[in-house]
Amino acid sequence: MTPPLELLSTHACFGGEQRFYRQDSVEIGLPMRLAVYLPPRALAGTPVPALLYLAGLTCTEETFPTKAGAQRLAAELGLALVAPDTSPRGADVPGEADAWDFGVGAGFYLDATQAPWKPHWRMESWLIAELLPLLAQQLPIDGQRLGLFGHSMGGHGALSLALRHPGRFQSLSAFAPICAPTRCPWGEKAFTGYLGADRATWSAHDATELMSAQASAPYPGGILIDQGLDDKFLAEQLHPHLFEAACETAGQPLTLRRHAGYDHGYYFVQSFIDDHLRHHARQLIG
Repeated sequence: MTPPLELLSTHACFGGEQRFYRQDSVEIGLPMRLAVYLPPRALAGTPVPALLYLAGLTCTEETFPTKAGAQRLAAELGLALVAPDTSPRGADVPGEADAWDFGVGAGFYLDATQAPWKPHWRMESWLIAELLPLLAQQLPIDGQRLGLFGHSMGGHGALSLALRHPGRFQSLSAFAPICAPTRCPWGEKAFTGYLGADRATWSAHDATELMSAQASAPYPGGILIDQGLDDKFLAEQLHPHLFEAACETAGQPLTLRRHAGYDHGYYFVQSFIDDHLRHHARQLIG
């Protein structure tokens, strides 16, 4: 039996509630934390669509609800917002906190296959097999109307999980995602550590490779990506042009917006968060 959500705190916010939860994950084998914003409609008892937001390197479940400024419009549109932590914590794996881009705070939203990460670094299974069903069971969330989005490492997670689990999510977007992790230093480091040295296994977690393998558009309603042109990670780590080319080949509608003057941080995310919420609302609500 999946352990239930344990409510840690509740904060009134735009007529709804910003909540923080803990869950003793079976898949991960450790306590995990997440944030959930419930709009007024949900508090009135009506199940609402939900957006799962995946944060980037070094972030926690608190980053998105405190920095993105998404609750006001989510309350108006009637969308729940779910933001999980970015990795297991408390596993005491040797070296887990030695680097900011691997280990703690850097789960990369996959299931590790290599020791010593394999027992606990199971973010994909926690999210897809455990957390999403639990949210629909315990909260006024419509488990059939789910959108997925994220930022940076979380943008990688959003794009790759949406393509790895067809039909699970009905809408998709990302901010400055790592679009081709098999071809950038962040991804090469993470995939070597979590998945091993055999690069043939990596493509199953690379959004560009996954899109290139599509026979038709998996998201006919379109995918939205925003990218700042003053992002210091753009040239070496992110490679949105590669995902753009893969979408064109697959016939996948993609809106890739490039913004002069914007960097990689949450001032950038704040600037365009409303567009993303409306993008998802159009596909989840109509």
